[in-house]
Amino acid sequence: MSQSVNSGRLFNASCFALITTAFSFSIRAGILPQLGTEFNLSAEQLGFINSMWFFGFPLAMIIGGLVYHTIGPKTIMQVAFVCHAIGIIMTIYSGGYTGLLISTFLIGVGNGCTEAACNPMIADSYEGLQMSKMLNRFHMWFPGGIVVGSLISKFMTDANLGWQAQIWVILIPTFIYAFLFWGQAFPKPHVAGVTSIGENVKAMFTPLFLFIFVCMAFTAISEFGPQQWTGLIMSKSGASPMLILALVTGLMAIARYFAHPIVAAIGQTGILWGSSILAAAGIYLFSTVTGPAAYAAAVIFAMGVALFWPTMIGFVAQNVPLSGALGMSIVGGIGMFSTAIWQPVIGKWLDDAKAEKLAAGLTGDEMELAAGQATLSTMVMFPALLIVAFGILYFWMKGRKTVPASSSAAVH
Repeated sequence: MSQSVNSGRLFNASCFALITTAFSFSIRAGILPQLGTEFNLSAEQLGFINSMWFFGFPLAMIIGGLVYHTIGPKTIMQVAFVCHAIGIIMTIYSGGYTGLLISTFLIGVGNGCTEAACNPMIADSYEGLQMSKMLNRFHMWFPGGIVVGSLISKFMTDANLGWQAQIWVILIPTFIYAFLFWGQAFPKPHVAGVTSIGENVKAMFTPLFLFIFVCMAFTAISEFGPQQWTGLIMSKSGASPMLILALVTGLMAIARYFAHPIVAAIGQTGILWGSSILAAAGIYLFSTVTGPAAYAAAVIFAMGVALFWPTMIGFVAQNVPLSGALGMSIVGGIGMFSTAIWQPVIGKWLDDAKAEKLAAGLTGDEMELAAGQATLSTMVMFPALLIVAFGILYFWMKGRKTVPASSSAAVH
């Protein structure tokens, strides 16, 4: 007798798996300064450690997306749990740079498996509008989990609890999702309407998809670059780095919840163009203000990056539908790969800025603040490039709408 699928329990398990991903992002950002001090690591080395999180994530996400219809979500989530558990424990007992590289990569793989399994599993568990509603609720837990993780990290750091204790916290949602998934029947993957991989790939070699592919590399680093380096760069600004991260991600969660009327009002390309302008303004303000004004900069930055990721994925689904799930995975994957590649580069910028400020006679907190702000001012180039690119896209897509409807019929 086949076991019935408990969709509610599977959904709750998926949410705790995504909270594990969020905790691994926010808590690791919070302990970055402590790791640098304890293991005598340069900012560039910390950047390479960060990059392992962003390398493992898309690698597992793309491979998981390719094999989902063959092996199903249960096996993918078993791999996720093993990678999460080993990666978290290995981080605590890493002993130095090499161990941190490997453990962070494993955690990234666990996170990618979560994305690869849970998104289609939720889609397979619900129908129609209920499916959209549950997917939106699921994705709320990435920024929502970052808020919780940021506050936990700040509390534990302020209480002088070691970075190892903070990493142990990530195991809590890990074991909760493993318990909730344990012994459950999983929905059968839907295969009806799935196009061939060859057709997906052909659709990806179109000007519109390739344009979005390149833009995604810059939207991702515009979002994750400043966030992942908040602890180090903002530590001497007079504002709490983890409160800034919590504020940014909290506002992102709210903006995503209420995204539908905004998209309906100004459209996807309007959102992308406006977001790039706000993101550039927010990062620029981060590079110039100190004290409470940094929280105002965080609000502007959050409003800029909140809808970047989901709108980019949605744009591909709506305007390049033949690329299928693989196309969405590839776009998400390039975003993560781009973030991985830029992490050590940002770290090198910070190291060079510190050396430059020391040579100019600055020391202590004054030097740290000046170097951090100089690094942020360099990061403004990411959304600045997007202002131009998305301006072009806005008028490009506006021009396409003037052609007969038959050439742009695949909207939903």
